[in-house]
Amino acid sequence: MLQFLIRRLSGAVVIMFLIGAFTFFLFYSIPQDFAELACGKNCSPENIAVIRENLGLDKPITTQFWEFMTGIVTGRDFPQGHCSAPCLGVSFDSDQFVWDSIKDRFPLTLSLTVGGLVIFLLFGLGTGLLAAWKRGTVVDKLVSGSSMVLSSFQIYFLGPIVLSILVYNTGWLDFPKYVDFTENPAKWFMGMLIPWAVMATIFTAQYTRMARSTMIEQLQEEHVRTARAKGMRQAYVFFRYAWRGSLIPIVTIIGMDLSALLSGAVVTEFTFDLAGIGRLAVDGSLSKDLPLTMGVMLFGAFFILILNIIVDLAYAYIDPRVRLA
Repeated sequence: MLQFLIRRLSGAVVIMFLIGAFTFFLFYSIPQDFAELACGKNCSPENIAVIRENLGLDKPITTQFWEFMTGIVTGRDFPQGHCSAPCLGVSFDSDQFVWDSIKDRFPLTLSLTVGGLVIFLLFGLGTGLLAAWKRGTVVDKLVSGSSMVLSSFQIYFLGPIVLSILVYNTGWLDFPKYVDFTENPAKWFMGMLIPWAVMATIFTAQYTRMARSTMIEQLQEEHVRTARAKGMRQAYVFFRYAWRGSLIPIVTIIGMDLSALLSGAVVTEFTFDLAGIGRLAVDGSLSKDLPLTMGVMLFGAFFILILNIIVDLAYAYIDPRVRLA
């Protein structure tokens, strides 16, 4: 297991380097002067020259790439001060270190992701297992039918409807607003409640269908039928043998959804006017803030790689055959 982890972490470092190199040369291949973008409109040639020197844009492209990559590990010095590792450069728009901007926005995205994940895992897996347990009954048909309907909804469609009912028309809840958990846990919970509910409604339906189908498939496996033939109780067979085998595809989907949400839930954040990582990425793209856009891309790639490694480790824990392989 340790050797596997070392190999995966080494591979992740190489992949991150390649992603960083690709991202850097992709953006720097744009035929536009970055100093002009950083300076803005109606900027004098003298100011552009100063900015070009301060950002190191007057150096060869290979030197700029080396300083960018080493800055991620060791940090860099800018006119604004020392940028501690991981240094992702300076934002053209806000003149702030990119990593500081990401750190400011990440708690909101993390709250949105973790809260939504807990809710739709509890309800999604619970209803999926119930439907598999009651396969062919009215309960199964009701759960399967409702999950089919709810999974066809989109956040940008369901979100405004929920806001109209719970906020604008009835006033039962306030408009979603992020408050730091350490500052006020109750306001943090209430501020995230509507986005969590909307995300959970859609994702719960997907996990319900996944849990039901994988559990029914596992119930047809030879080892499960053998356990039944030995006279083991139905509940014991269901949770001891079939449930554990059905977790492999579910863990895969969890890893994909979690990495996507942590990288920036763009639609959710725009629907509820929340300033998280996804909103930061879009704002950076619209304002042509290339360092900020590059930083968010690398940040998202990091989470995707790390969560893929965690998913592989979860495979080995769930299924002993993976460990033998």
